[in-house]
Amino acid sequence: MEIIAIDKPYGWRSTQVVEWVKRTLGVRKAGHAGTLDPLATGLILVAVDRATRYLAELQALPKEYYVLVIFGYSTRSGDAEFAPEPVQAPKPLGLSERKALLAQFTGRILQRPPVFSAIKVQGKRAYALARAGQSFTLAPRLVEIYALEEVYYEPPARWLLRLSCSKGTYVRSLAEDLGRVTGWGAYVGALRRTRIGSYSVSDAIQPERYTSA
Repeated sequence: MEIIAIDKPYGWRSTQVVEWVKRTLGVRKAGHAGTLDPLATGLILVAVDRATRYLAELQALPKEYYVLVIFGYSTRSGDAEFAPEPVQAPKPLGLSERKALLAQFTGRILQRPPVFSAIKVQGKRAYALARAGQSFTLAPRLVEIYALEEVYYEPPARWLLRLSCSKGTYVRSLAEDLGRVTGWGAYVGALRRTRIGSYSVSDAIQPERYTSA
């Protein structure tokens, strides 16, 4: 089974990673097992030739991320693609408060996908409709957060978290929900996917070391 682990560079689309693998290996058939937003970095699994039959299985594997949540602001996309708009000045949180906040989003939860997502709405991608200024609401989905842990906290506004979650979890929605619960607003300042199942980004190929996209 030909599964290739790629460390997606900042600014690349997931489809660019697939095209890079096709050009580099000289193959015609390839697909990725889970999209990463252009502003995110980290692990993407690309299946080549006959291995593309396993894409659904790979997509179903649990994933691990490191996410920098920035409080006090919101953005149209939930990440740094658009300029942040002030919501409310955050206040420092004590350790017990931070643990209680994370506990609210651990386990099976209902999560509303961001409007800037690849979900189709009446045959069109949600992000295309959102960029065109159309208003719509996406239905909540059941996802599972296996682990949500603090890595570093820089009070009052910057919080680095490690997240282990199921397929279909939107990290931008998680950040926005943290901002909603606190009342301060929040968005994803940086995001890196580090693991998919047993695959680790530490073993992944870095395309920028070989050529440009």
